[in-house]
Amino acid sequence: MQKLFQQFNKQNILIIGDVMMDSYLWGSVERISPEAPVPVVSVRKRENRLGGAANVVLNVQALGATPIICAVIGEDKEGEEFLDILCSQNLSTEGIIKLKSRPTTVKTRVISQNQQMIRVDAEVDKVISSEESKQLLAVISGIVNRQKIDAIIFEDYDKGVISEYLIQEVVSLAKSKNIITVVDPKKRNFLNYKGVTLFKPNLKELREGLKIEVDARNDTELERAVKTLQSALECEMVMVTLSERGVYMYGRQDKKVIPAHIRNIADVSGAGDTVIATTAVCLAAGLDEFTTAAVANLAGGLVCEYVGVVPINKEELLKEAATL
Repeated sequence: MQKLFQQFNKQNILIIGDVMMDSYLWGSVERISPEAPVPVVSVRKRENRLGGAANVVLNVQALGATPIICAVIGEDKEGEEFLDILCSQNLSTEGIIKLKSRPTTVKTRVISQNQQMIRVDAEVDKVISSEESKQLLAVISGIVNRQKIDAIIFEDYDKGVISEYLIQEVVSLAKSKNIITVVDPKKRNFLNYKGVTLFKPNLKELREGLKIEVDARNDTELERAVKTLQSALECEMVMVTLSERGVYMYGRQDKKVIPAHIRNIADVSGAGDTVIATTAVCLAAGLDEFTTAAVANLAGGLVCEYVGVVPINKEELLKEAATL
C-alpha cells in the first residue's frame, strides 16, 4: 500500500466544479439574547477556508497529487481572498475565471462548544451563461492539452458552474486523451453525466436522481437502482456512499457492500469531498475499484472525526489502509 500511496505524488488531477469560501466563526455561548430566544455567540476566532470543489482540491493535495481547479468566482473582495488562500496553499489559479455576473459563494458557519449552531449561505446558483461555459471549457481544454492529466473530477454542488454542455464536452475530451472521469453529483445534472468512468452519489442523491425509494439495508433494491443508473449513464462504475453502512460499489465485473468502520463522528461536513478525491487518485494510480472504494471509505470516515471541513491526513490514511 505504501508503494501505491507514493504513486499519488506523480499525478495531476483536474477538478471542475463549484468553489466556495467556508467562513468560520468560533466562539462560546453564555447567555440568551434579550431580543429573541436565541443564543448569543461571543466570537473569539474567525477563519476563512477553501470550500466546495476547492475542498476536493485540498484533499487531492493532501494525498500528494497535484490538483488544478477549474471554476468561477466573482469579481469581489471574497473572490480576491479566495485567490489569496489558493496562493497561500501553493495551489494553481490558472483555471479560475472571475465573473462580474455573480458573487463568490460564501458559507458561514457559527460554531460553539465544537457544535455547528447555524450556517449562513451567500450565493447565486443560476447556471452560468453559454458564453461563460465556453470560456471555462477553453481554459479546461488548454490545461488538458498542455500537460499530463491523470483524472478529472466533476464536483457538482448545483451552484451553476457545471452545465450539460460542459459535461459533454469535457467527457469527450477526456475520452480522446484516455483520462479517467469521476463524478460527485447533485440533483440538477444527475442524469447528464453520460459516459463517465465512475459516478458517486450518496443514498439521498440516488433516490432523488432516479425518483425512487431505495432501502439502504436491502441489497436487492440497491442493486436494482444502481443497475438502472448505470444503464442510464452508460458509465463504467457506480459507487454509492451509504453513511454508517459503508459503500456500495458496482464495478466492471462484480458488486459488493464495503462496510464502514466505527468512528467517533464529530462533523460530516466535507466527507464526500474527501471520498471523491481519494477515489480519483486511487483509480488513477491503477488500484482496482473495490480496494479504491475501501480506501476512500476509510478516508471519508477519518475526516468525520474532526470539527469543520478538513482535508485527509495521508499518513493516518496509509496507516489504516495498510490493514485492508
